[in-house]
Amino acid sequence: MSLFQSTPNRDDAGDRTRPLADRMRPRTLDEYVGQEHLVGPGKPLRAQIERDDIGSLIFWGPPGTGKTTLAQIIARMTKADFIEFSAVLAGIKEIKQVMSDAERAKQYGTRTIVFIDEIHRFNKAQQDAFLPHVEKGNIRLIGATTENPSFEIIGALLSRSRVYILKPLTEEQIVLLLKRALSDKERGLGDLGLQASDGILQKIAAYSSGDARSAYNALEVAASLAKVQDQSGVITDEIVGDALQKRVLLYDKAGEEHYNLISALHKSVRNSDPDAALYWLARMLESGEDPLYIARRIVRMSVEDIGLADPNALSLCMAARDAVDFIGMPEGNLALAQAVVYLALAPKSNALYTAYGAVQEDVEHTVAEAVPFHLRNAVTGLMKNVGYGKGYQYAHDADEKTTNMQCLPDNLKDRVYYRPTSEGIEKRIRDRMEDIKRKRSQPSDHRTTPTKKES
Repeated sequence: MSLFQSTPNRDDAGDRTRPLADRMRPRTLDEYVGQEHLVGPGKPLRAQIERDDIGSLIFWGPPGTGKTTLAQIIARMTKADFIEFSAVLAGIKEIKQVMSDAERAKQYGTRTIVFIDEIHRFNKAQQDAFLPHVEKGNIRLIGATTENPSFEIIGALLSRSRVYILKPLTEEQIVLLLKRALSDKERGLGDLGLQASDGILQKIAAYSSGDARSAYNALEVAASLAKVQDQSGVITDEIVGDALQKRVLLYDKAGEEHYNLISALHKSVRNSDPDAALYWLARMLESGEDPLYIARRIVRMSVEDIGLADPNALSLCMAARDAVDFIGMPEGNLALAQAVVYLALAPKSNALYTAYGAVQEDVEHTVAEAVPFHLRNAVTGLMKNVGYGKGYQYAHDADEKTTNMQCLPDNLKDRVYYRPTSEGIEKRIRDRMEDIKRKRSQPSDHRTTPTKKES
């Protein structure tokens, strides 16, 4: 069995053994639905195709948005041989064989488009193997990926390609595709005489989450059920429910969508939007994310975005983490939901986060001066004799319970890191800090502490 396929000029459109999604694949840009920002009149990719000047391309987008279809249309319009690689099965040997064939074809005036689906699955060595042939113009490379090319495709190949981002299809666009499939007698389901209301098609479209392939598959299952369950050929809501079963959400625990969703959750909490925060939390949980991962990130949110404006936030998040660990899922989802809503509605402050970041900067970029002698404990006679603890002022012996003793090293003595806001409890903290500052500025007679109090 070949690891790659040649030009997709099929004449088997009526082959009912092929999935509906494959049979209904658009053959021209006029049939193509979606991605108007790329292939609409006057848009960049369409202009490239019409000028027959596409170069090498990377299509980045979710499943079912037309990446493979668009590559095939380009091959037809530019009259190029189309070779499709399996990024899962192909190795260096197969790549070199195809590249050699493409180089010979070029000598006879034949252009070759090499399409690699899931190009992110190719390792660095496999991607490197395409470079010289892309540079020489032996092939036009079109890669399709659901992952961020910045992380998954080597820089040398990325710099020689144009990256186009494909968007999920809208519900209206998917409904249009489903209507075509129901009426098309050559490639679709038109000869079955099926009927489906707009509401039924919209339900399928909503469950597909912008994935045309998923929508076609659901419609095909519903059509099969309708032939058995309803002799009138009407696809009912009950039939669609049976066909859809449980919605499958696009998610990859190790991929970019994982980070996109946790980012959306974090930013919704930070923006004090409990409804959005609950939505993104549910998206992650219902997609199968590890609830303890979410719990860890929620704990981080409590200290990064709320901090001392509401110290109870950290306690509540730790309790939610313990609840998830104790009772498991799905019962633990409400503990996470409670924590997320609390964080979203809590007063916000990143003062502690900012303060620690500033401290890190100073630790990294300033001289690490020795601890001042007056802050050291004289635990031996020798240490005391050389000055450890000399000049230390014991705060409890001061009337104001604070002294003007310098506790930072000399090179940082005037630094102010923590600047509390006026939000929540931090307002009281700010008032307390101002009071301490006032007391320290007043002259007072502080005693040097006895040895027993040096610590």
